[in-house]
Amino acid sequence: MRRFLFLSLLASAPAFAHGVVTSAAPDGVSVSVYRSPDRSSDTAMNLNWLEGYALITEKRTVDIPAGKATIRFEGVAAGLFPESAIVTGLPSGVREKNLDADLLSPRSLYARMFGRPVTLRRTLPGSGEVREERAVIRSGVNGAAILQTAAGFEVATCGGLRDELIYPEAPKDLSARPTLSIETEAAEAHRATVSLSYLAWGFDWQTNYVVTMNADGRTADVSAWVTLASSDSTSFAAAETAVIAGEVNREDTGRGAVPTGGSLVLQCSLSSMVPPPMIAPAPPRAPMPVMMESADIVVSAMAMRGQAKMNAPVTVQQEGLGDLKLYRVPVPVTVAANAQKQVALAQKSGVKMEALYRAEVWEDSADAVRQMLRTRNRKEEGLGLPLPGGPVTVFEPQGDAVLLSGEGGLADRAVGEDVEIMLANATQVTLEAEVSNNALRAQTVRLTARNARAVPVQFEARIATGTGTQINGAKIARSGGKVTRKDGRTIWAVTIPANGKVSWDYTLVRPR
Repeated sequence: MRRFLFLSLLASAPAFAHGVVTSAAPDGVSVSVYRSPDRSSDTAMNLNWLEGYALITEKRTVDIPAGKATIRFEGVAAGLFPESAIVTGLPSGVREKNLDADLLSPRSLYARMFGRPVTLRRTLPGSGEVREERAVIRSGVNGAAILQTAAGFEVATCGGLRDELIYPEAPKDLSARPTLSIETEAAEAHRATVSLSYLAWGFDWQTNYVVTMNADGRTADVSAWVTLASSDSTSFAAAETAVIAGEVNREDTGRGAVPTGGSLVLQCSLSSMVPPPMIAPAPPRAPMPVMMESADIVVSAMAMRGQAKMNAPVTVQQEGLGDLKLYRVPVPVTVAANAQKQVALAQKSGVKMEALYRAEVWEDSADAVRQMLRTRNRKEEGLGLPLPGGPVTVFEPQGDAVLLSGEGGLADRAVGEDVEIMLANATQVTLEAEVSNNALRAQTVRLTARNARAVPVQFEARIATGTGTQINGAKIARSGGKVTRKDGRTIWAVTIPANGKVSWDYTLVRPR
């Protein structure tokens, strides 16, 4: 059984000295999210470890006193890179920047009060009587809460007791929210509207595609959604939001200091003791672990999986950004802490889509056959727009129902490029490679493709060989049947009849 050890503050933190100005929140904010530079565009982001980053720009109004002053910007992103922060609008400029990463929380408050007096409020079991006494914290944040009182050393909230710790004040250097502070100096007092821009880690985004094949088997309806995720503890309300597609040449200097705020779990357990002779032992009492946590700090795992529900989809607007693509959300949205949000990218109906099976072959060795979908990113095929990479989910009609038929990934594709969506390995279509006439410089290879399905299927094998100029390279000297060349590969494309098979022979010739 667990009980909560509540934290109370008898007195608020002391007022700051003259020359300290606090900006509690921005007047307006914009958030532009970049994909993780180490993640392939066709793979899904890891919601438990977001490695993208965001460019955040805030507008704030501050009253700057004359002389030297400290300006505190509260409510910035917890993952802020301090070295990236730029503040404009200050006549005298910035002398120094600091990120207050040590947050006010049960864990940091308990740790900072080590060796200092607190008040122990104890509720006695049974009677419910409440007693208070002075105590000193004598243990760290890992383990049990060991306190020293006038009676000696004891463990809080252990053996059926219910205790609370009351702190006389909050340490001056603990912030309730992530805070960026700057040092400035002004000739006279004035009010200024400043712009604060910085990079912060703990964000990421991807495009999620849903492909629903039509009954004709040759067209599909395609829906694309931009999924934006944040693992930061700060929410940005009514933010102008955008996502950036493409690769940015940015060297990662490592994540900034992780705020120490968070929940505190203190464990308490009682071990059995040998009873004194001639005295009946007292009934054993169940171990009572102690746990302190803050609802503002603890993150629910479900929050990272939740999807934002909209009555009507909001569609992002595409803009150019050099060689990159910027997708702007046309209405202000809240980039919530530890949450996801989805915005529509595109919805296309009747897209020409070819379903087929493919196998990769290296000279005389065949890999497994995979299902795939193929189209071309042109208006003639029903697309014709930049396609940021992301996971793809494919559905097919089955009678009166639409069932999941496969999942894959799509890499970034520009207008005019081929779009190939590789799905799972096939189980009903197979390919075998058999070598015959294995001479010193020439060998004959027979590829046999089999189809166990009750309908004909389209199949292609892509054969890669040496160029003939390599020392050990080989090339196809002659072959039977019709083949083509594409991307340096020999392509054998064929229709396999229902419950049937097809074969193709070719000769590999190696150089002297």
